[in-house]
Amino acid sequence: MQYALTMETLLFLLGRLKLKELHRDIQEVLDACAKASMTPLEVLAYALGTEVEGRELRRVEIGMKIAHFPRVCTLEGFDFTCQPGVSEGKIRELANLDWVSARSNVLFQGPPGVGKTHLAIALGRRAVEAGYSVSFVSAAVLMRQLEEADAAGRTEFRIAQYMKPKLVIIDEFGYLPVRPSTANLFFHLVAARYETGSILLTTNRPAGEWGMILGDLTVATAILDRYLHHCDVVTIRGESYRLREARRNGVLGRGAAQLQEPRQSGEERLPGRNPGDPEAGPQK
Repeated sequence: MQYALTMETLLFLLGRLKLKELHRDIQEVLDACAKASMTPLEVLAYALGTEVEGRELRRVEIGMKIAHFPRVCTLEGFDFTCQPGVSEGKIRELANLDWVSARSNVLFQGPPGVGKTHLAIALGRRAVEAGYSVSFVSAAVLMRQLEEADAAGRTEFRIAQYMKPKLVIIDEFGYLPVRPSTANLFFHLVAARYETGSILLTTNRPAGEWGMILGDLTVATAILDRYLHHCDVVTIRGESYRLREARRNGVLGRGAAQLQEPRQSGEERLPGRNPGDPEAGPQK
């Protein structure tokens, strides 16, 4: 089939092929090709490259919206010099995202304000840019969603939704206690994603206190048993960025240092992952 060489025809063909980026920028592309005196092969490569680049930008933009990050945080925007408690080398290693492709987990634990959420968002954005689907949710919202789904008889549907992303980021686990019944639902989510999808979790509490947070030591042990099996645990120590800034501005005095969480031991015992600990799980 032959077509008359007109702009109208060209736009029609681009539309039929759903080349939206080229359809929008075709005149600019043609002008650039003419200015550079490109060969036919170069014109085709340049035009297709424009389409691919535009699609990639659109994919990333949509992925960021679907992820529901609360704000924009990047690794480039994290000041490692101001937070010596963070291993820059370890974070750069995690930024390679090998753990996502391996369906492993990451745990950021440490006191409030040391950068756990910033780093979680930054790694999540890297994952979106790399082509992975990501979902960000606070622990409080997740627990409420599980409770509401259970009350409506739609627990399986809600868990199925959280099975879709390659990476689920759960922020601020441990700040609020969880009902034992909800802890059971959380176990089923963690168990469902075990070795099938990655979870990045941030918490201000060491694993040894999860039984208290969840109100059920058996459930906590079962969750940790699965979650920590394939997991990079990053313990961040240091002073809160926010408290340090408040002190610098004179809002807080030196006595505010006592507001920091107590330091967490790097040798803490992890329930369910130590010799002699029985492997247990909650009743379904």
